[in-house]
Amino acid sequence: MPVDEVMPTGTWRAIYTPAMSSPILFTIASLIWGSTFWAITLQLGHTAPAVSVAYRFFLAAAALFAVCIARRERLSLPWRTHRWMALQGGLTFGISYICTYHAEQHVVSGLVAVMFALMVFWTPIWSRLFFGTAINRRTWTCGAAAMVGVALLFWHAISDAWQAIQAGGNGHFIAGVVLALAATMASAGGSVVVTKVKQQCANLPLTMAWSMLWGASMVTLWSLANGDAFTLPDSGTYWAGLFYLSIFGSVIAFFAYFTLIARIGANKAVYVTVVTPVLSVLLSVLLEDYRPGALEFLGMIVCLASVAWAVRAPAPKIVQSANLNNPIESP
Repeated sequence: MPVDEVMPTGTWRAIYTPAMSSPILFTIASLIWGSTFWAITLQLGHTAPAVSVAYRFFLAAAALFAVCIARRERLSLPWRTHRWMALQGGLTFGISYICTYHAEQHVVSGLVAVMFALMVFWTPIWSRLFFGTAINRRTWTCGAAAMVGVALLFWHAISDAWQAIQAGGNGHFIAGVVLALAATMASAGGSVVVTKVKQQCANLPLTMAWSMLWGASMVTLWSLANGDAFTLPDSGTYWAGLFYLSIFGSVIAFFAYFTLIARIGANKAVYVTVVTPVLSVLLSVLLEDYRPGALEFLGMIVCLASVAWAVRAPAPKIVQSANLNNPIESP
């Protein structure tokens, strides 16, 4: 049953759409996410990465459910909505973050953040697959340029890693790069699904809570199947990082980001990823002893400049005849 049958859509918007302007929401999401890539490193080494992901989103989901309960809201939603929230949770809070946490074991957090700028191009591709959204030539051109920038950014590191593999070493760095790419694709797919979730229910905190619960539950099943131990680390730094990632990095930042998607669409809201890599690289230089060379700087400039140019592209038009219920809602 659509949410409008429980409460008019306008009522939900009045309750949950913040008074803050879109630029302020954009700034909040960018500043917080610019720091969360480094904050993830505080979680590594204490327990399995997937376990930390599960802890993070169980805590974030609990906080959001608490908000809904405090407002005396009905928590149940129809299965039709849960199917989309499960898909969003699996992509955004499951696959994406498992890949990100594993990637940061081998790749500097700032570089992982730079790769997330590619979401600007993955998002239109997912929109094309899900909703039949046209992709203009500028998007393809900027996407190709961004790929060149990423190649320049990792050229020396991948070359050194490949030589190490040939000499009998491990390929952990290359695996980290591949995992980071997979994370960006999954996150972009989840951002597109947010639009469909909103069509089913405009109660953003509630749908976020359920999506995070779905994602955390899927990650838990993955961890149990993988034999991971759900230990409780005794490090104060770990728990401080978990609190920051759960409340600020998950609840506040995602609320701002998903509100932007509801207001201006996924293809524009994703431009948050233009700003966050700059902040993340600065933190990596200050806190992770990352020292990029001339080629790495050139790669970052080419990648982020192409993303910035894509921002100027006119918004693609939705194909009105597209059947939004296929193929995902097919029985």
